[in-house]
Amino acid sequence: SQGASGLQLASGKAVMAIGGFTGSDPAPTLDEFKRYVADHQIHYFVAGGRGGFGGFGGGSDITSWVQANFTATTIGGQTVYDLTR
Repeated sequence: SQGASGLQLASGKAVMAIGGFTGSDPAPTLDEFKRYVADHQIHYFVAGGRGGFGGFGGGSDITSWVQANFTATTIGGQTVYDLTR
């Protein structure tokens, strides 16, 4: 959630933190995340950071799914996946 807050403030766009503060919170679930992507409610996935960005709980399942299904691009030192492709 700390990384997401900086992105949201810098971009002025809504940003969803995955896995809560420590990454152990299974929110959203992988199935929920897949539905958001299919419904075009989520456009980008930014990998890295702490916790939910591939650390523990549901976030690691989401990260694995994104990595297996989308192409990574590096922007400003951050790994970003375009979920619209």
